[in-house]
This record gives sequence, structure tokens and C-alpha cells, in this order.
Amino acid sequence: MAAALRAVGRDVHVVSYRPNDGSVGIGRLADQLAEFVHTHLDPGLSFDLVGYSMGGLVCRYYLQKLGGGERVRRHVTLASPHRGTWMAYFLWNNAGRQMRPGSQFLTALNADMTWTNRVAWTSIWTPFDLMIVPGNRSKMDRAENRRVRVLLHPWMVTSPRVIRMVYRTLRLSGSTSEVPAGEEKRQPGGE
Repeated sequence: MAAALRAVGRDVHVVSYRPNDGSVGIGRLADQLAEFVHTHLDPGLSFDLVGYSMGGLVCRYYLQKLGGGERVRRHVTLASPHRGTWMAYFLWNNAGRQMRPGSQFLTALNADMTWTNRVAWTSIWTPFDLMIVPGNRSKMDRAENRRVRVLLHPWMVTSPRVIRMVYRTLRLSGSTSEVPAGEEKRQPGGE
């Protein structure tokens, strides 16, 4: 996705969270995003933020709890478990517990949606997702929810249809400024 956005003139930065196996909580990963923004982006620059899967929750934590909402214009999430996923019950690590439906982490995150008054938010999701179960748990009342027919969770970052949706959504922000993206997994995909 980053290469496709660069090809159309976007200035893209990709944040790789470490560790990315769920062993640390989402808040600690959001601290890494905040540090990346502080280190790599001009303090006066506003930007767009794209997050994939758990990366969408990392971005939301940054927006809501770490002051990112003051700088971000538009936020796009791809197949992110905003209301949890039943698959997280198979994960016994910190982030897995946080992504369970009704978890204390998600309940607190979803209780404060005032940031959406300042930041335009689009959630792109697929009903065929086998990681976000059921797929519609990526939908949120305060987001512009866009359903796309992509067959597998990892294909959300490689699908030409999703890439076009992201590009069009970001184009609405009226700038080609920085786009820090959540961790991107490079896997074969399609629609």
C-alpha cells in the first residue's frame, strides 16, 4: 500500500512496531507511534494516519490518549477490531486480551469519541475477514464505514480496490502531506 500511495504523490512513512507479536500492550505500541511522529515529522505539520488491523487501534490510542488528535486531519483504519474480535480469545498475550469483545481496554477506548469531532475517520472492513470475527466488528457509529469484498484479512493492504478507497479518502484532506501508516505486512493478495 505504501508504494501505491507514493506512486500517486503521497509522502508516506511506515511505522514498524516492535515487538509486533502482541506481547506488549497497544498503549506501548502507540508510544512508539508518538515517538516516530515526534522524531520524523515537523511539529507544525498536520498529517493523515492509516492503520491496518491492530495498527488501527494503535493509531486510535495515539489520537485519543497521546495528543495525536491535535495534528491528524484524517484517520483511515483497515480491518481493525474496534469492537473486538472473537479470534482474540485464542491469543493469551497482552494485545490479544485487549482486543477481546468487551475488554476493559476497548470499553475505555470506545467510551471517548470526542476526537471524531476534529478528525475525519473512515473504517474500511470486509465481511469475509477471518481475523476480525465477525467482520462487522470493525464498524463504528462515529466512523464512515466502508464495506469492501476482500476475501482475506491480509489482502486488505494489497487489494487494488482498498488502495483506491484509501487514496480517495486521503485525497479529501486536500494535501499530499505525510501519511504515517500502521505496520504493513507484505503478503500476496488480491480481490
